[in-house]
Amino acid sequence: MANTNTVRRAGSATMGAQIDEGLRTHMNKVYGLMSVAMIVTGLVAYAFGSSEALLSILRDPITLRPNVLGWIVMFAPLGMVMFMGAAVNRMSQAGAQLFFYAFAALMGLSISWIFAVYTDASITKTFFVTAISFASLSLYGYTTKKDISAWGSFLIMGVVGLIIAMIVNIFLQSAALDFAVSALGVLIFAGLTAYDTQKIKTMYLQAAQTGAETGKMAIFGALTLYLDFINLFMFLLRFMGSRE
Repeated sequence: MANTNTVRRAGSATMGAQIDEGLRTHMNKVYGLMSVAMIVTGLVAYAFGSSEALLSILRDPITLRPNVLGWIVMFAPLGMVMFMGAAVNRMSQAGAQLFFYAFAALMGLSISWIFAVYTDASITKTFFVTAISFASLSLYGYTTKKDISAWGSFLIMGVVGLIIAMIVNIFLQSAALDFAVSALGVLIFAGLTAYDTQKIKTMYLQAAQTGAETGKMAIFGALTLYLDFINLFMFLLRFMGSRE
C-alpha cells in the first residue's frame, strides 16, 4: 500500500503544477487582451490624429482647443471605466470583452490629438521606450517574491494628487508644475505597473484555490494594465515628444 504522506505530497504537487499552468494561461490571456486593445487604440488614434478633417470635429478651428464634443470624448473613457467597474459582474464574459474593446477605441479617439502635436518619430520612439519599461516592470511584479501590496494605497493617493494638480494647472499654466506632474506621473504609473501585475497574479491564485471563474478577471486585469501602459506612455511623451 502506498504511503499516505507520499500520496498526499504527490497530489499537492499535481495540483500545484495545474495552478502554475493555469496562471501562465491566465497571464497570457491578460497580456493578449491588452495587446489587442492597444492595437485598437493605436489605429483609431492614428486615423483621427493624422486627418485634419477628422481632428477638426473635436476642436475649435480658431483656438485649436477641444470643443464641446472634444471635452466629452476626452472624459468619456473615465466614465466608461467607472461604469465597467460597477457593472462587470452583471455582464457576460463576451459582453465585458466587447465593452473593453469599445473603451479602447474611445481612448484612441481621446488621445488622437498627439499626432497633430508631436512628430510621428517621437511618438514611435516613446512607444518603444514605454513598451520596454512596461515589460520590465510587469516582469518584476510577476516574479518578485516581495509583497508589494503595501504600495497600493500610496500609489492611489498619488493618482488622486496628480489629477488634482493637472486640473489646477489648467488654470495656472505653470511650466514648473507641469514638469513636476509629468515626473511624478511616470514614477506613479511605473509603480502601478509592478503593483497591478502582482495583484492580478495574486487574485488568480486565490480564485484557483476556490475554483472561482477567472474569465472576466482576465479582462479586468487587461484593462488595469492597459490603463497603466497608456498613462505611462502619455507622461513619458511629455518628456520625450518632439513637437511638430
